[in-house]
Amino acid sequence: MSTEASPSYRIVSELSRTVASRPLLSLFSDDPARFARLSVQWDGWLVDLSKERITPEAIAALLAHARDVGIEGWIAALFSGEKVNLTERRAALHTVLRQRDDTPVRVDGHDVLPDVRHVQARMHALADAIHAGARTGATGQPFRYVVNIGIGGSDLGPLLVCDALALLPHDAASGTAPDVGFVSNVDPEHIVRALQGRDAATTLFIVTSKTFTTQETLANADAARAWLRAQLGPDADLGRHFLAVTSNTAAAERYGIAKEDIYPLWDWVGGRYSLWSAVGLAIALRLGWPAFTQLLAGAYSMDQHFRTAPLERNLPMLLGALGFWNARLLGRAERVVVPYAQALARLPAYLQQLVLESNGKSVTRDGRPAPGPTANALWGEPGTNGQHAFFQWLHQGTREAPVEFIVPLRAAHPVADQQTLLVANAIAQAQALLVGRRADAIRDELVPAGAHGEDLEMQVAARVCPGNRASTMIMMPELDAYRLGQLLALYEHRTFVEAMLFGINPFDQFGVELGKTLAKPIIAAIRGEASLPGGIDASTTGLVAHVRDTMRT
Repeated sequence: MSTEASPSYRIVSELSRTVASRPLLSLFSDDPARFARLSVQWDGWLVDLSKERITPEAIAALLAHARDVGIEGWIAALFSGEKVNLTERRAALHTVLRQRDDTPVRVDGHDVLPDVRHVQARMHALADAIHAGARTGATGQPFRYVVNIGIGGSDLGPLLVCDALALLPHDAASGTAPDVGFVSNVDPEHIVRALQGRDAATTLFIVTSKTFTTQETLANADAARAWLRAQLGPDADLGRHFLAVTSNTAAAERYGIAKEDIYPLWDWVGGRYSLWSAVGLAIALRLGWPAFTQLLAGAYSMDQHFRTAPLERNLPMLLGALGFWNARLLGRAERVVVPYAQALARLPAYLQQLVLESNGKSVTRDGRPAPGPTANALWGEPGTNGQHAFFQWLHQGTREAPVEFIVPLRAAHPVADQQTLLVANAIAQAQALLVGRRADAIRDELVPAGAHGEDLEMQVAARVCPGNRASTMIMMPELDAYRLGQLLALYEHRTFVEAMLFGINPFDQFGVELGKTLAKPIIAAIRGEASLPGGIDASTTGLVAHVRDTMRT
């Protein structure tokens, strides 16, 4: 029997039909204790689900359904090294990368924890050497600029963390901590901008590619090598300016990177879960090893919460159940994430990969068509900027998209009373989505000002905000390395919970590969090295011909 035919799912489905038509404000009026019953606190965090279109009874039914689909067993399997990535027959052990104790974790009988510790010791030593000026380039000068070359999970996680923590105090924030840049796009403008005005003699490149075959990454690495050669001369030891993070050590060595400068990845670390590994080398080099350790420690604390907290008080479990409810039961096609923290400006982009590459699937783990919607589209920008842009759509548009507010409460760098303004705006926007603005209240404001007749009704209609729009409030005490680690692990585990409820595998990404495969013959055709294969559609054929004609002129 499919999980959708189970008694628990039937109860969830019936409750969703009942709740879907209920005004949110009526849920509050019917239950004065609603906020207390639908908010959870843990380690200084507060997650408020009371403004979502859900009830405590629906939460209980969702958790019962989660138990029916074996969520507790899946959580145990994730942490123990079982091959939860069924299509690729791999474990998904990103959690072992931040493990603080020495409990063995075995993959195919091999304890992988000593391997992790060894790589972390190498990362620590390199970070210390670069900060001390002991690791130098071809001219003997210390490195002052590090460029991470990677794409997808080899870029988004380290970029987010370095950006989020760039100005926070930490042990490496001295004159010896290098600046860091990121190059991902194969568009030449990206690497040209990253290298503009930089000194090749003091620039170090990290080439991050699990397979060391990623087209965009290798093209940018070639461009970096050409830039170094142009500045340092053809006889310079350019290998001194490269590190590699990869599972394909042989390919990195063939590229000219010394074996001692290659940091390994394992097949049980997926790209979008990899910032905790040597993929996070740019983080350690920029922020220092103590900050990287704090990031890992924060994630580990969330791991322990996810493993041990009762489902009813388990933050990833509750948020994952809510995500499943909104996407599958209520049919919400979108989800908006708004961090009220400029330091988290890159968080929505990071979550797009984490959530949509993981759960953007249309078949279940056994290859059957998914019985309903899976991951909804995810987008967002920081508040308060978003209030002056897409919040207009949220408040008065024709569709409802649940909003997730992420609000650090204590400012890292207080300026007058601005943090109070920031936090108050987040609370006010969530309230505005809930209560809206009624026509009679607007009319009472406009009539004394002289508005009347058709003009009055037009003015009223233009100002009405319907309200009754759902949101979640996630408040964290502050934003530092430890709390950021908690936040990112929270979203990793929430995504896993949603996948288990959808019945899909969140650890493969075969859709990503299709475009890469199809690009190869098109590249050859544009270069004039080969004709397009037979049977190609007329649009692709016409576009390639236009590109060739235009690029020749």
